[in-house]
Amino acid sequence: MKVSLLGAGSWGTTLAVHLSNNGHEVTLWEINGDYVVQLNKEKENKIFLPGISLPDNLTVINDISLTVINSEVIVFAVPSHFMRETAKKINDHWSDAHNLKAIVSVSKGLELKTHKRISQILLEELSGASEDIFCALSGPSHAEEVSRRVPTALVAASISPTVTNLVQDLFFSSSLRVYAGDDVVGIELGGSLKNTIAIAAGIVDGAGFGDNTKAALMTRGLVEMSRMGVALGAKVETFQGLAGMGDMIVTCLSRHSRNRHLGEEIGKGKSLDEVLDEMTMVAEGVNTTKAIRKLSEELSIEMPISDQVYEVLFENKSPRSAVEDLMMRDPKSEKI
Repeated sequence: MKVSLLGAGSWGTTLAVHLSNNGHEVTLWEINGDYVVQLNKEKENKIFLPGISLPDNLTVINDISLTVINSEVIVFAVPSHFMRETAKKINDHWSDAHNLKAIVSVSKGLELKTHKRISQILLEELSGASEDIFCALSGPSHAEEVSRRVPTALVAASISPTVTNLVQDLFFSSSLRVYAGDDVVGIELGGSLKNTIAIAAGIVDGAGFGDNTKAALMTRGLVEMSRMGVALGAKVETFQGLAGMGDMIVTCLSRHSRNRHLGEEIGKGKSLDEVLDEMTMVAEGVNTTKAIRKLSEELSIEMPISDQVYEVLFENKSPRSAVEDLMMRDPKSEKI
C-alpha cells in the first residue's frame, strides 16, 4: 500500500522502516528541511534512532502536500502538541486525498489546552474526515526495540472493522503482532494516562524507594487510569490489556522510557526545567499531567497519584512528601 508517515522522530522513523520492510511504498515527512537532506544522505536518523539503516525504498520528504496525494494510509506520529498544527497543514491539501482508506494515530498524549484526544483533534481539523476512517494504534512498544525487531504486540482500534483489519494487516509481521479492538477512546486514553504513572515510577526510583512502592504505585495507577477512562466513555477492560496495563508496565520499568527517566531525575533532586533542558526527545507525560489535573477537577474524579505528580512537577513538592501524603490518605477498601 501507499503509506505516508508524518513525523521523523524515533517512533515515526521506526514505523516507516517497519512498513517499508513489510513491502509497502512509504514516504516519511519531516518538517525540518535540512534534516530531510541529512536523512536522505546518511540513510540513518542519527539523532532519534541511531544505528538503524533507512531502507532504500523509504522516501523522506519535506513537502507535506506529497503526503496526501495518492496516499492510501496516513500515519500521524508527531507529538501531541504539534498534532493540530500538522493536521491544519494536511487539510490545505485534503481535497487531493482521493484514495485514502485509513488515518492512523500512533501518538500518545492529550492536547494541553483542550484536553482532547488525537482522534478528536484530527476530526476537527481534517475537513470531511469521518470517524470510521480513523484508527488508533498503541501498546507497549519502545522504538529502540521495535526497530531491532524485538517481538512486540500492539492493538489497533477503530469503530470500523474494515479499517481495523486493514491497519492490523498493514503493520503485522513476524516481530510485530497486532491485535484488533474497537475501543478508540480507551486505546487513546491508555496511551496517554500511563505517562503520568511512568513519571511517578521514575520518581520512586530516583528517590530511592523500593520494589514494594513501585508495585503499589503501578497497581493503583492502573485503577486511576481506568476510573478516568470509564468516565470519558472507555471500556474498563481496555485498561487491562496491551494499551493500558501493558503500556503502563513497559513505560514504568524500561530504561528506554523518557517519562520514567524524567521522573527519576526529579526524584534525584533536579527541577523539571533542568531535566527538560537535558532531554532531546519529548516526554509527553508533562503536558498530560496538566491535562489530567484539569479533567479530574472538571469531572470530580479522584486521581491521588496523578495529583501528587502534578504537585511535584509544578508546585515544587518533595517526592518524599508526596509519597507520605499518598500513604496517609484515609483507609478505604480496595476498589478497581
